Amino acid sequence: MDIHYTPEELAFRDEVREFLKNELPEDIAAKVKNGKNMSKEDHQRWQKILSKRGWYAPGWPVEHGGTTWGPVEKHIFDEESAAFGAPRTIPFGVNMVAPVIIKFGTEQQKEHYLPRILSGEDWWCQGYSEPGAGSDLASLKTRAVRDGDHYIVNGQKTWTTLGQHANWIFCLVRTDPEAQQQRGISFLLIDMATPGITVRPIITLDGDHEVNEVFFDDVKVPVENLVGEENKGWTCAKYLLTHERTGLAGIGASKAALTHLKKVASKQQKNGKPLIEDTLFRTQVAEVEIQLMAAEMSTLRIIAAAREGGVPGAESSILKVKGTEIRQAITNLLRKAVGPYALPFLPEELEYDFDGEMLNSESSPALAGDYFNMRKLSIFGGSNEIQKNIVSKMILEL
Repeated sequence: MDIHYTPEELAFRDEVREFLKNELPEDIAAKVKNGKNMSKEDHQRWQKILSKRGWYAPGWPVEHGGTTWGPVEKHIFDEESAAFGAPRTIPFGVNMVAPVIIKFGTEQQKEHYLPRILSGEDWWCQGYSEPGAGSDLASLKTRAVRDGDHYIVNGQKTWTTLGQHANWIFCLVRTDPEAQQQRGISFLLIDMATPGITVRPIITLDGDHEVNEVFFDDVKVPVENLVGEENKGWTCAKYLLTHERTGLAGIGASKAALTHLKKVASKQQKNGKPLIEDTLFRTQVAEVEIQLMAAEMSTLRIIAAAREGGVPGAESSILKVKGTEIRQAITNLLRKAVGPYALPFLPEELEYDFDGEMLNSESSPALAGDYFNMRKLSIFGGSNEIQKNIVSKMILEL
C-alpha cells in the first residue's frame, strides 16, 4: 500500500492551489481565518464558485454532477482549502442527505432533489438528535403515522444546526413503535414550510445562534418523501453516520489551526522571549503535532485502502475520536498563548479584528467563542465515548 502522492496527485494539488489563490474571495477567507461568523450568503457565494468549477459535490457520481475524484483527491482538496482559509462546506445537503438519496432513493427522488442541492436552491438541515436521544439515537421518539398518502409526524428534534436557514430537513422518525428500536425507524424528507413545523433558536455559550429546536405538530409528509423502505431507515442512518464521522477528523482544519498557533506563539512574549521558545509550551505544541501527524498517517492509510476498494469501518470512529481531541487541544493551546486577549467574545465585538501590538492582528475577539464552540466536537456526530464502544465491539470483541 503506497501512501505517497503520485505525480498526478501532486499535479492535482497544484491545480487546487491555483484555483483557491485566484477564486477564493478575500473577504470570505479573512472571515474564516479570523474566526468570524459566516453568513448564509457567504456560504452560498462560495458554493456557486465551486459549482461553476464542478467541484461542489466531489463525492457524487459523475452522472449526478460529481467529479472523478477518488478519496485521495478529496483529501487533498480539503487540506488545501483549510490552508487557504476556504469555508467548510455545509455538509447536510451535499455530503449527508445526497449520498443517502443516491444510494437508497428512487429515481424520481434523485431527479428532483440532487439538482436543487447542487444549485443551492435547497438548504438542508439534519433531524436526528432529540431530547433524550442523542448518542443513543435509536431511542428517538418522534412518531410518523401512516394516513393514506401521507405520514403524520409529531415530535421534537434538537441541536439542529443552521435549521434557521433550511427549507428542507431529513429526519429519522419512528414508524413502528412495537418493533425493536432500530427496526421501527424510517428516513423522511420534510419541507420546512409545511404547516405544523416550529423552529426555535438555541443560543450557545459563545452567544451564537447556530443550533435550534424543531417541533413537529401533526405535520403532513407525502409518502413519496420516504427514502428506502419503511421501518428500515436505520440502514440509511448508519450509512450517513459512517461518512459523517470520517469527515469529522478534520485533518486539514487542524493543520491550518496548528500553523496559526505557531505563528501566534512566535509573537507572544514570555519572560522576554517568544512563547514558542518556552520549554513547557513548546513541548505541548510538539505533542499535539505528533498526534496530528499520526492521525494524518492513519487518514492516508484509510484513503489508500479506499482507493483500492476498501470501505471504512471502525476506522471512521477512531478518526472521529482522535481528530476532535486534537482540534480541541490546539484551540486550548491557542487560548493559552493569547492569554487575556482571548476573553472578549460579545457578539458586537466579533465584527472587529484584534489589532493590538502584542499579536499583530494574528488573533481576534472571536477566540473565546471559538474555544467554547470547539467543546462540542467530541459530542456531536456520536459522542467520543460512544465511538470507543463502537471500536471495542468491532475490533476487540471475539
